[in-house]
Amino acid sequence: MEIAETDEGFNLALDWVKTKFANQLDLLKRLRQTRPHKSAEITSYIDKIDNAGKGLHCLSGTISDNRGSIMGIEGSGGRIYFEALSSLMPGRFQFKGRSRNPARDEFNALLNYSYGVLYSRVEKACIVAGLDPYVGFIHTDHYNKKSMVFDLIENYRIWGDETVVNLFAARKVKVEHFDAIPNGFTLNKDGKAVLLAAFNDFLDESIRYGGRNIKRENIIQFDCHRIANQLIGNQDEAGG
Repeated sequence: MEIAETDEGFNLALDWVKTKFANQLDLLKRLRQTRPHKSAEITSYIDKIDNAGKGLHCLSGTISDNRGSIMGIEGSGGRIYFEALSSLMPGRFQFKGRSRNPARDEFNALLNYSYGVLYSRVEKACIVAGLDPYVGFIHTDHYNKKSMVFDLIENYRIWGDETVVNLFAARKVKVEHFDAIPNGFTLNKDGKAVLLAAFNDFLDESIRYGGRNIKRENIIQFDCHRIANQLIGNQDEAGG
C-alpha cells in the first residue's frame, strides 16, 4: 500500500497495462501472418490499437492521479482489439464486444471460462509469493475485491485469447458446446472439456521467458515472486 502512491508503484502498474497492449498487438500480428487475405484489415486494427496505447506513454505522477486515464485508454484499446478478433471469427460466431455475466455469445462464453481459470491461478500465485490478492494498484474501485489479481491478470489474458481463437481456427468449437440461458450463453460440460484440454496444453508449453525456458503455467508464479521481491526492495530503500 505504501508503494502504490509512489513513482515505483505507478510505473509497475503502468507496465502491466503496457504489457497487455503489447500482447494484443503481438497476437494480431501473428494472426495476420496466417491470414493474408485479411492482412489490410488486421493492419488497420493494429494501427488503431497502437495509437490508443500511445496515451500510456504520456502519463506521469501517481496511480490516483492517473487511474481514470489508464482505465480509459485500456478500455479504448480493448474495444478495438475485440472488434478485430470478431472480424476473424466464422460468420456464425462473430460477436459485439466483451460480455460477462452472462456472455452474450459463444466467443465470450469461452473467454470468460478461460479467464476464470487464470484468475484462480493468479490468486494462488499471489498468496504463495506473499502478495495480498486484495491490495492492488489500478482495480481498486470496489471494496473487498481482489484488486491485485485483477491487476496482474492483465499480463496473462492473452493466453486465454489465443487459446480461444485457435479453437475457432481449428474448427473445434461447435454450437453443441453451449447452452442458452436468459440473455446469453453458458459453456456446458462438453464445451468446458474442449476448452480445458486446449488451454492446459497451451499452458504446459515451454517458452523462452526472462532468460530461461519455462512452462507458461509457471510464469505467473515466477512473476509474482519477482514483483514481491521488487516491492520488498523498494520498501527497504524507503525505510533505509
